[in-house]
Amino acid sequence: MEDDFYATIKLLSGEEIFARVSASDEGDRTLLLISDPVVVEEVRLPHNGMPIGYKVEPWLKTSSDTLCIIDMKNVLTMTENTDGDMIDMHCRFIAEREQDKLPSERSDIDRNMGYITSVEEAKDLLEKIFKET
Repeated sequence: MEDDFYATIKLLSGEEIFARVSASDEGDRTLLLISDPVVVEEVRLPHNGMPIGYKVEPWLKTSSDTLCIIDMKNVLTMTENTDGDMIDMHCRFIAEREQDKLPSERSDIDRNMGYITSVEEAKDLLEKIFKET
């Protein structure tokens, strides 16, 4: 197995993904082990088409696996990507996704906290505040 590197991969299906890649020779074929593959889409202003940023989404939206295997026979082309901005964007996406998986530190809401009320109670309170002003 070779060293990991970031790459943009164009598949025969037309999909273009960005991921951390490691190549592995398995007998007569080469497999790509891709870690946290994402699809990157350029976002443009609607009125003049000027690019304003990028939208990053997971390549496989219904899977929680972070490692995928692709046979090189399904790859049209692959280029190593050393663009610091792309790599940072990928790392931030992964960090945010991992942060979302952590258990929430929020406490359960109860009536004593003041967030839960009935419609009638809220109406009476608002009318009272309105009449006082």
